[in-house]
Amino acid sequence: MDLELAMQTFLEEARELLGDMEGILLDIDPARADGEQLNALFRTMHTIKGSAGLFGLDDIVGFTHQAENLLDQLRDGQLRLDDELVGLLLRCHDHVKLMIQALDDKADLASLHDAALLESLQAYLAAPPPAPAPELASAMEAQQEQEAPDAPDALPPQEPWLLSLRFGPDVLRNGLDPSSFLRYLATLGSIEQIEAVSCNLPIGEDFDAETNYLRLEVLYRSDIDEQTLNEVFEFVREDSELHIWPLGRAGVHLAEACAHATPAEAEAVRLAWRRFGALGDDETEVQAVEPAQPPAAEPEPPREAAEAIHEPAHPTADTMPAAGESRRQHESKFLKVEAGKLDSLINLIGELVIAGAAANLLARRSQQPQLVESTLAIANLIEQIRAGTLSMRMVQIGEIFQRFPRVVRDVSRELGKDIQLHIVGAETELDKSMVEKLGDPLLHIVRNAIDHGIESPPIRQAHGKPATGNLWLNAYHESGSIVIEVADDGGGLDRQRILAKARERGLLGHEDEPPDSVVFQQIFEAGFSTADHVTNLSGRGVGMDVVKRGIEQLHGTIEIDSETGRGTTFRLRLPLTLAIIDGFLVDVGHSTFVLPLEAVVECIELPADLPENGVHDCINLRGELLPLLHLGRFFELPPIAAARRNIVVAQYGERKAGLVVDALQGEFQTVIKPLGTLFSALKAISGSTILGTGEVALILDVPALIQHACRKELERLAHTMPSTADILANGARHDGP
Repeated sequence: MDLELAMQTFLEEARELLGDMEGILLDIDPARADGEQLNALFRTMHTIKGSAGLFGLDDIVGFTHQAENLLDQLRDGQLRLDDELVGLLLRCHDHVKLMIQALDDKADLASLHDAALLESLQAYLAAPPPAPAPELASAMEAQQEQEAPDAPDALPPQEPWLLSLRFGPDVLRNGLDPSSFLRYLATLGSIEQIEAVSCNLPIGEDFDAETNYLRLEVLYRSDIDEQTLNEVFEFVREDSELHIWPLGRAGVHLAEACAHATPAEAEAVRLAWRRFGALGDDETEVQAVEPAQPPAAEPEPPREAAEAIHEPAHPTADTMPAAGESRRQHESKFLKVEAGKLDSLINLIGELVIAGAAANLLARRSQQPQLVESTLAIANLIEQIRAGTLSMRMVQIGEIFQRFPRVVRDVSRELGKDIQLHIVGAETELDKSMVEKLGDPLLHIVRNAIDHGIESPPIRQAHGKPATGNLWLNAYHESGSIVIEVADDGGGLDRQRILAKARERGLLGHEDEPPDSVVFQQIFEAGFSTADHVTNLSGRGVGMDVVKRGIEQLHGTIEIDSETGRGTTFRLRLPLTLAIIDGFLVDVGHSTFVLPLEAVVECIELPADLPENGVHDCINLRGELLPLLHLGRFFELPPIAAARRNIVVAQYGERKAGLVVDALQGEFQTVIKPLGTLFSALKAISGSTILGTGEVALILDVPALIQHACRKELERLAHTMPSTADILANGARHDGP
């Protein structure tokens, strides 16, 4: 058995249990807490304590034992749940989480000792139990009166268990102490008798201090079921011989328990079982040990008799599924893969896509139909492999959202606000690499919404709002992108205050009257803050610039909608993946560029009578004013003679623009290769890819290009308003199809 693997299993299970505990504490209503929720809380601490005990983690065992006692009193009615107690349990959750992380980091657990937290726990444990409310007391008395007549028919005490534990010889080398299992058993019940069988213990030089020679026979009493009892030995079952039976049925299994024992060991086990009361006085049960003796020359028993001997009448720990086996069968539907291996696979598939494109190009040039057909079949398979592998990297965004109920609770209480969090679209999926990088930007936005956006209860009530504020986290797919919204029903952004601050800092001219979208974007400037004073949460002008920089690194954009007195919405728009995408190849001059196919709406021919250097770079596309961006001019590329030019209509969010190119090449699977830090400041380029010819093509940043085209057109219209009517009136001759 690999101890390191077992430890990682413990760490993962502990984190899952802590996540469940935090979720219950955040959802629980102290006034209406039910027994199932309290029992679930108790089981989290109880399970972590037991598993930690198996590894000898005394610091974790000691603290979780205190928390377990508190939860035990809580579920027994000796304590009443209130907001203060929920806060204390959340602190306990945080402390155990820190210890689990320290254990994973190979840090010293003793350095995490929290005397203040232990004092708070002891204060609750030492407090006298609260008197039940009058109506609750009368209900309890009535229940006791109803149950009193049934007392004589109460169930008898649980029958003891007989445990025959033959741990593997390498259990000590693997870092596990057999006595730790006994200590844990003592927390679940009582060990009434225990005998060690030491017949195989060598003497002298043959003794190896790292080898286990002992076998333990245990008489154990507990009210737990057989499955729970088997789960105690989950970490050592692979290398050990373990038998668990009810005491009354153990005698018929003596031969099975001693099947691999020496004669001396089998006799010692028989005597121990007799002292436990598992064997009767008749010799038939005593003779059950005989199969462990050397075989004598006796007639072979009939087939039916042999089957009766070797097939136990009752299920045993060996004939039944091993502890947790049913759970493992369920878990076998899922396979945990190291993230680095998956990233390596994605890179290899990217190279396969490039090689497939090169083979397809050569096949088309050869003009051999069979070769072209074969390469197309391979390309189809590559596409399926690519889609399947990328789907393996997709995770639900709820992985990020689930951390925010705790953030909202803690921050709102620190600020004296009452805020309700609403989560929508937690099942929406996006690339795992993006999920990991979205946590900090979203955290900044959420904290600012709580601090700046949502007003305090007195102010809300003075404006006719409910005292409880609302915060929404919403995620959904739109046009091949994922949109994440953080919205609140607070007071909204103060446009005039932001505008004045931006003019004061020289970010906007004193005569400018920009639209709201431009004004609100100023809060993302470094050092920009309208706060009157600095708090623990905000006011220093840092954070929002980090948000924008983080979103741009993910090739996304962030927009703000705000209405005074109604609230603010931050809208983050991101690509679904940063690995492999479907692209659309275009030629501009002698260069080739790639557009994300999901952003391409349609392609039309550039009107021949549109002035090349006209005042208005726009056309009327079926009644819609479409701004144009000539990529050749934008990138300052030398022009080429072309019989016709084309417009690629691209869309991002609600905005559209026409990108003027020289030629269209069609769809192309694009493997995104990041550009070096030298090109990190480029706004119109999001990456590069390798074509089938081996040439490098740049991937265009469509959102940046659309924003640039729309901004230029707005500026142009602002200076030439009289001519706008001419465009709309005479635009029919420039209409697209």
